Amino acid sequence: MAESALARAPRAGAVARGRRTTALVAVQDLAAREVAVRVLRALGASDVVAASSVTEARRAAVHHQGDLCVIEAGLQDGAGVALARDLRAAGWTRAVVVSTSEDPWTVRSALASGVRCFLSTAARGTEAPVVPTSPDGLSSLSAREVEVLQLVADGRSNREVGEELGLSALTVKSHLARIARKLGTGDRAEMVLITLRAGVIS
Repeated sequence: MAESALARAPRAGAVARGRRTTALVAVQDLAAREVAVRVLRALGASDVVAASSVTEARRAAVHHQGDLCVIEAGLQDGAGVALARDLRAAGWTRAVVVSTSEDPWTVRSALASGVRCFLSTAARGTEAPVVPTSPDGLSSLSAREVEVLQLVADGRSNREVGEELGLSALTVKSHLARIARKLGTGDRAEMVLITLRAGVIS
């Protein structure tokens, strides 16, 4: 997990300055967890609680009322997305989900849980970018492109999208290429996240 990528995460759920703030980091890998703790402290968090599992995070949350939680989606003893949802319901005001997966279902589940940022750490060059939230090109998406995106968000492959819409897989690929140019990303998960946040698909 790149430190430069993690450093961006609090922008979607910024650590408040000028008062004491508590953050919770629930990340399985020790090195990645230490990076997250260091970054949050550098950004002004007065107290940072670290956990390596859902169980540890839930135990820590009982004794702390916090402002920001950074949670790995694939914690070994449970779903990090469900943990983020529960912490939000318990009063933690901001949540960031970190994942090595870019599966659209993971993205949708995270957003539905009320997280402020979904950060992919999948290997893609030197660092993993935070998904943009308001790119140009959304208004230029055609009705057919929106239909394609909705099915992609449902986890369909190009072939399955084509079967649903009566198109060839090659035509679906062409639609996705045009969508990529309009949204500024060719990553399927990022396309889904961008359009979900904008309310283009549901």
